[in-house]
Amino acid sequence: MTWIHPLSAEVEESVDVLGAKAHGLVVLRRLGLPVPPGFVISTEACRAFLRAGRLPSGFGAQLAAAVAGLEAVTHRRLGGAERPLVVSVRSGASVSMPGMMSTVLDLGLTTGATTALADETGDLRFALDSRLRFLTGFASEVLGVGPATLAGADHAPARRSTSVSTTSRLTEAIHEVERLIAERGGDTVCEDAAQQLESAVTAVFSSWNTPRATAYRELHGIPHDLGTAVTVQLMVFGNRDQHSGTGVAFSRDPSTGEHVPFGEVLFGRQGDDVVSGTSLTGPLSELADREPAMWTRLLSALTRLEEHYRDACYVEFTFEAGELWVLQVRPGPFAGRAAVRVAVDLADAGAIGRDEALLRVSPHHLAQLRTPRIVATGPGAVFVRGLGASPGVAVGRVATTADSAVRLAARGPVVLVRPETSPLDMHGLAAASGVVTARGGPASHAAVVARSLGKPAVVGAAGLTVDPVGGTVRAGGRTLPEGTLVALDGTSGEVVVGEPRVTTSSADPQLHRLLAWADGITADEPTGRTEPERLTAAQAVLRRTGRAAAGRPHA
Repeated sequence: MTWIHPLSAEVEESVDVLGAKAHGLVVLRRLGLPVPPGFVISTEACRAFLRAGRLPSGFGAQLAAAVAGLEAVTHRRLGGAERPLVVSVRSGASVSMPGMMSTVLDLGLTTGATTALADETGDLRFALDSRLRFLTGFASEVLGVGPATLAGADHAPARRSTSVSTTSRLTEAIHEVERLIAERGGDTVCEDAAQQLESAVTAVFSSWNTPRATAYRELHGIPHDLGTAVTVQLMVFGNRDQHSGTGVAFSRDPSTGEHVPFGEVLFGRQGDDVVSGTSLTGPLSELADREPAMWTRLLSALTRLEEHYRDACYVEFTFEAGELWVLQVRPGPFAGRAAVRVAVDLADAGAIGRDEALLRVSPHHLAQLRTPRIVATGPGAVFVRGLGASPGVAVGRVATTADSAVRLAARGPVVLVRPETSPLDMHGLAAASGVVTARGGPASHAAVVARSLGKPAVVGAAGLTVDPVGGTVRAGGRTLPEGTLVALDGTSGEVVVGEPRVTTSSADPQLHRLLAWADGITADEPTGRTEPERLTAAQAVLRRTGRAAAGRPHA
């Protein structure tokens, strides 16, 4: 049985075997876009592991061979004392489950490899920062040391600096994490990089059955027996220097569908700093100002991907020392107004036909189309303002933890208010009517999950302080206890106290055009039928007559 496949343009296995992430990387390779070399461990290996409770027969030899192949391609050695190979280990099921499973970055940075990386780059600060990131990630995802325990290891020294004091603080933080691991985890981080990799793979496999992943699958109707693939790639470092960074980009605005690039960028940091929501990101346009060459290459990649998929696309990217790397691609799908606009615009551009445009929009999207908005209620009415990350209005009582959101939701709607969210908050996000976070941007965990659940979200409310222990939230000199009724507007980013007046936006021209195409298919008068009914009738005709066969390409 072949458990491991290379990330190459020649790989022909399906998304069910490779997982959506690795399958997308294969597509990127075929399109000639820059992808770090690596390999993928199949979903079949995960299912075998989950059935038997151990890695399948022959897996160890295949893993060693895959690592040797990656070492040959990169001219590096995993855990090496010279030119060390450092890798990322990421989950990737056949169906997107953002943030629900484990990821380990910077793997292979043993004590000796960290010294070698510092010698190679001439940047001790960078090497120590990367080692600290590895230790905290490995401790959390593999050794099971809780985030609260690791919170004492301050990442603030990781900011770009070459001062002795900065490197000293990083060294102290590393020693503190090592102490916490030994004290709370009852174990130490293995100095054998190959063993680190095997442990990380089993941790990712095991994360398929964590409560957060199980809850996400139940919410989205995803089968529990699929398993996840594991993608292992050469690590590219967004924290390398002043010409490095990371970000996420949509080829079109995910809230409106407008054909303009949209996303976030963070300079001098790694990708988990963006998606976790723990760092203050900048708008994607800042990339054009600071790194115009990266901006040009990114726009070119987005255009190429839209042409291939014939759909709006989402990518995760890192640039290291002026070189761009694409780490993930996902075509669509958008929701609500954005879904309608993208479908109609693509049909107008000739990328897809009108029949396919009708099939890409669901009746559920139409139900979300007329976005509710909070009506301005005068000066001082706004409690705090952030970034609208998922359209709509949610009204409910404040809950400052995921557990309290579940408890309060038994008595009525709640709004989950957090500093930021993580996969550990999944049950609270599922119970809440909407979410507000003090940190993070449009691609943070809270924003991505809220959009996938169709719930309003406001993120990056910089003036907001959340005290989960005391059960209060503070902003603008006001303090609200848990249970206070608030409303949030996921378009404007406003959060107000009480239940304000809400208005609903009128339908846009794209919807009228889409429904006119639908009526042309059914040859019916629209009178007396709702908009979802008109769309559903047209889709039924297209499927019955076989005109639904066309779809977006996947390879």
